[in-house]
Amino acid sequence: MSHVTEELNSQPECWTRAAGAAGPHRTALPAPGERVAIVGCGTSYFMAQAAAVLRESAGHGETDAFAASEFPYRRRYDRVLALTRSGTTTEVLDLLGELKGSTRTVAVTADPDTPVAEAADDIVVLDFADERSVVQTRFATSALTLVRAHLGLHTDAVVTDARTALSTPLPPGLVECTQFTFLGRGWTVGLASEAALKMREASLSWTEAYPAMEYRHGPISVTTRSTATWMFGPAPAGLAEQVGATGASWIRGTLDPLAELVRAQRLAVAVAAARGLDPDRPRHLTRSVILAPAGEE
Repeated sequence: MSHVTEELNSQPECWTRAAGAAGPHRTALPAPGERVAIVGCGTSYFMAQAAAVLRESAGHGETDAFAASEFPYRRRYDRVLALTRSGTTTEVLDLLGELKGSTRTVAVTADPDTPVAEAADDIVVLDFADERSVVQTRFATSALTLVRAHLGLHTDAVVTDARTALSTPLPPGLVECTQFTFLGRGWTVGLASEAALKMREASLSWTEAYPAMEYRHGPISVTTRSTATWMFGPAPAGLAEQVGATGASWIRGTLDPLAELVRAQRLAVAVAAARGLDPDRPRHLTRSVILAPAGEE
């Protein structure tokens, strides 16, 4: 069994522990009414997008999400929440360093013995969700579960759905598709982007992700009979029928959207296996992006 398979299978237990950590860390996490930015890189950026929409939609305060390298330093925030599995990503550490002494920062990480522990004002450690695989699965979803629980949006039903996502077969014919499109609305747009990233990383697949209402505005033109279009959450009226008319497979998400992401993770591993690829060794990727200081090779 690959590391990524073992790790994605452990997510129900990790989510239960992450939800339990929300209470003890409530003072480190953003308080209601604060103006907050959530940042990350790669997978963590997509989780930041989902978390930001969830927080603002729940009425907890204005919340933005940024790739760490694109943070707008001229904007003022009460708190910046950084998601970083490794605690060593250069862009995140640079951002936290720039904000030191001016903006309250908190980092959610899997490893406390890394530079992020000194760079952030507060730290939340989800070491039980750390991973050996380059491809992120359980840390990312556990970090989002922590935020959902902090916002009062996590229930045991989400964990039950995750177990269902792991135990039920994938839709027939899905692994044989040559193009995968993931759609979301609201907080699930970030999840759709993450699902597409998993497919690219693990199986080198042609994948795309869009806000669902944007799919009609051009992207549907490349949809074919070998396309799988997967909706995270409720679909816009008529979209399933339009996609079906192209001959593509329409995958309707029936579980909690975070559990649907687990199904997409499984698909990425299954497609990798079908193509003879090792999902633990994605092409051109490392577990953490650590850049040399400017001027050094």
